[in-house]
Amino acid sequence: MTVTENVSAALELDKVESHLHPEGSFDLADHAVPTGREEIWRFTPLKRLRGLHADAPLGGASYAADITAPEGVATAVVDSAEAGRGASGLVPWDRIAARTWDAASKTLTVRIPKEYVADQPVYVDLKGTASSAEDEATASHVVLTAEPFSKATVVFRFTGSMTLTDNVEIVVGDGAQLTVVSIDDWADDAVHIGHRHVRVGRDASFKHVDVTFGGSVVRHDTTADYAGPGGSVDMLGLYFADAGQHIEHRLFVDHTAPNTKSNVVYKGALQGEGARTVWIGNVLIRKVAEGIETYEENRNLVLTDGCQADSVPNLEIETGEIEGAGHASATGRFDDNQLFYLRSRGVSEKEARRLVVHGFFNDLIRHIDVPELEESLVATVEAELAKNVLEAASDGGEA
Repeated sequence: MTVTENVSAALELDKVESHLHPEGSFDLADHAVPTGREEIWRFTPLKRLRGLHADAPLGGASYAADITAPEGVATAVVDSAEAGRGASGLVPWDRIAARTWDAASKTLTVRIPKEYVADQPVYVDLKGTASSAEDEATASHVVLTAEPFSKATVVFRFTGSMTLTDNVEIVVGDGAQLTVVSIDDWADDAVHIGHRHVRVGRDASFKHVDVTFGGSVVRHDTTADYAGPGGSVDMLGLYFADAGQHIEHRLFVDHTAPNTKSNVVYKGALQGEGARTVWIGNVLIRKVAEGIETYEENRNLVLTDGCQADSVPNLEIETGEIEGAGHASATGRFDDNQLFYLRSRGVSEKEARRLVVHGFFNDLIRHIDVPELEESLVATVEAELAKNVLEAASDGGEA
């Protein structure tokens, strides 16, 4: 019996019913069309999903893809039936994920060989080329495997205009170190509904960096579990919502093995009328997960009037034999004391606001450990600020 089969068997014996993360199913009939009253859908603007949650056609291909990988990393686009889907343990937990599983006829596979150490990141660039927001939605599937004791960084970058729903499976082998960076910098009319699931092996480490700037509606569900003891998961997120944007991040870390760790830190800023962000952080600590450590944190900075940020951390604990578990959540405006301190030392209001926002994000950006990405993200934050906050400061208005 393989490691994956062993873990699956263990989970079958130790099911914990949770309304925070429903039990999955490959059968679309098991996933009713959501109404918006369900716990996992109550924050999402269903009317803006272009029918992805119901029966809108899937299977379009309104995009151009470009993959750049260092020598030794194997990438391919194959028939989904031959892609080894399901190796991560992903089982669709909502209707859109189930529809995506059925509709994605091709799968992108990325494999990091055993004991391979990549000297450069793998880049997967997807540019939407839809001529209209009403073009047929695209369903895609990705299987990313880091074999035992390998080390690599994989960067997904999304730009352009399209309606996309995707399932991404990630398998981190024993002792491997994998960083995955996902950057959504869509055009204003794009819709992206993403599902990511990672299985982390014994003594392996996984870092996920989720960056969201563009799009009309972006909703990401990211889940993780463990195939053995000693695994570590870091989930970092940065998002910036403008007027009318809906950005939603839903996280679920399932501690399925002892002596595992998880750390979740997401930071977001909002500006403009109707900007909306949602962060849901769920952690389940099972009976077998003794000696684990977990912490989750979400911070939101409201830059203008007319914004709304929802932040909901949740812990479900089935054993008291843990090293530590905690969470923190905060939403607030500019820190008046920081602004006053900077202004009293001759810093203009515009520059003071810029410095406060950069300070809010910079600590998180530095943890990405990909220098060229860090520089581009700082520049993107600057561009987002210029849209609203700095203009208001220059005009003498209130932010």
